[in-house]
Amino acid sequence: MKVKNWMVREVITIGPGATVREAVDLMHRHSIRHLPVVDGAELLGLVTESNLRPYLFAAGRKEPRVSEVMIMNPITVDPNASVDSAARLIHQYKIGGLPVLEKRRLVGILTITDILAAFIELFGILQESSRVDLVLADREGALDEALKIIREAGGRVISIGMEVQSSRRKVHYIRVEKTDLAPIVEQLESHGHRVVSVLD
Repeated sequence: MKVKNWMVREVITIGPGATVREAVDLMHRHSIRHLPVVDGAELLGLVTESNLRPYLFAAGRKEPRVSEVMIMNPITVDPNASVDSAARLIHQYKIGGLPVLEKRRLVGILTITDILAAFIELFGILQESSRVDLVLADREGALDEALKIIREAGGRVISIGMEVQSSRRKVHYIRVEKTDLAPIVEQLESHGHRVVSVLD
């Protein structure tokens, strides 16, 4: 999944000479929390609702311009980067969104909401489905074998996830299109795989 397929392309932006109040009003009007500061299509910085808030109530001093309070050199991402790498950046730097730059030109913005939508689609979470959680038999090719068993028992796999609970215990979460799980569970266990739980 590429960033360019999930980013917002029609980005609301602001110029460096605008006031903090103008920036906040623009955010509220468009229900957004990140506002790239641009000169033409070139990104100069970024303002967020949280970093502007202290300046709204600073009594007794002139309201600053966006250029004075913006985040300089914000973390950005390339449109051809993977959504996974963008998610890691957001997690690592504890930020809510990433301007998307192509040769220094702002071409979009990717927020936590966009990343969540991408992962929801990837994992088929909103699709009517069932899930089998299992610990695979300890042998080479066990995952391929389990997937083959599921298919042969009438299951259509939507997504696969894994949680490592210890060095020896890995639980695989296999989401399938809504189906009767009983024959799938029976076949998996007869081949030595341990079904931990099912969500039907």
